[in-house]
Amino acid sequence: MTRRFVLLIALALLAGCATRGPVTSDSAERGPWQDQVTRVQALTSWTLAGKVGLKTADESTSANLDWRHTPNYYRLLISGPFGAGRSTLEGTAEKVTLTTGEGRVSAVSAEALLDQQLGWSLPVSSLDHWIRGLPAPSDAFERETDALGYPSQIRQDGWTIDYSDWMPADGLWLPRKLKMQRPGIEAILIINDWQPEA
Repeated sequence: MTRRFVLLIALALLAGCATRGPVTSDSAERGPWQDQVTRVQALTSWTLAGKVGLKTADESTSANLDWRHTPNYYRLLISGPFGAGRSTLEGTAEKVTLTTGEGRVSAVSAEALLDQQLGWSLPVSSLDHWIRGLPAPSDAFERETDALGYPSQIRQDGWTIDYSDWMPADGLWLPRKLKMQRPGIEAILIINDWQPEA
């Protein structure tokens, strides 16, 4: 498996250099999920930073992640230690562009870009919901919750998303650690800085 292949998978799983240490949530400080779910659903703009680890049957890798997201635009910067191998995925409603050291490729959507580059696709359009602890609105799902009603697992589109830690961010509790997996692919995302935007 080439490094480009692994990079494309990692970017697809996230479309979506940490400066602050991990925050461990204390469930006693969190209010019930129902008290904040409307505000989480309304959250459509954010910046986050963290690390992503990707494991396939052939290879495992990790990278730093910076993700800027608005309703009409997103930009994901993903890089190795000290900025090595930096790549950028940028998207709008009309076009998605991946820029790497090897050049630039574009398509009408992230799914189409993956299909063009790899011959198969992933449910990229669900990721901006999963990152907030929400199921994507267009497809059936199953959800398990903890004692406060926070999602502990979502199963959707053949993927299992496990939420194992939450962090406070601007009056909300948002996922800090999640694992997304389906047979043959596992991605672990640890978010060190969540910055919701109005």
